[in-house]
Amino acid sequence: MMEHFAFNVHNWDMILRLLVATVLGGAVGIERGSGDRPAGFRTHILVCVGSALIMLVSMYGFDDTYVSDISNANNRDSARIAAQVVSGIGFLGAGTIMHEGVTVRGLTTAASLWMVSAIGLAAGAGMYVLSFVSTAIMLITLVSFRKWEKRFGVAASNGRRYIRIVANNEPGIITNITSYLAENDIKVKTLNVKNNAQKNEVVLELYLKIGKNTDKDGVARGLQSISGIITIENIG
Repeated sequence: MMEHFAFNVHNWDMILRLLVATVLGGAVGIERGSGDRPAGFRTHILVCVGSALIMLVSMYGFDDTYVSDISNANNRDSARIAAQVVSGIGFLGAGTIMHEGVTVRGLTTAASLWMVSAIGLAAGAGMYVLSFVSTAIMLITLVSFRKWEKRFGVAASNGRRYIRIVANNEPGIITNITSYLAENDIKVKTLNVKNNAQKNEVVLELYLKIGKNTDKDGVARGLQSISGIITIENIG
């Protein structure tokens, strides 16, 4: 039985795969955590390492003895347990989306968790090149393509825009804001409200459809003049 605790070449190879999953999951987690997303650094590491561990267990966990050559394991169905990661990760992804309310802003984070789980499976299977290339593609997509997405998204959105308003938590403040927008031919498609009890403030995230002839700068100045509004930030 003590032979199973011996650190032979195969043991070190499995540890290396877990460490690779830790590094790759952490790299993605740093990017996600920098934007105060619901799933950040630690979550992505845990998902990636957990997926790698499940793959290792699926590949080697049911052998009577440890094998040093993967070619000896041709008779095992390594996908049986690992396949459950694909469906199981959906619970975490759904949690990040629901956390963001009606604005569905957690969708990219949910996709990153799904992708990180796939990278973990690849790392656990010893597919190092594929794991690193997939992580690089993922980071380029999350970091570099964000500006392109905003630029083309706004151009093709036909006057649709996200704005974020921070205001004092006063009676009627939300009604005043929505009424002003309606008076200026701006439709509120979605509205997400978050309370900051410590500062006695409310944060409003609005998805708006703005009319073609609407003076956007004038509307922004008009919103700023409403009593109780502290800051207005253009998200989209």
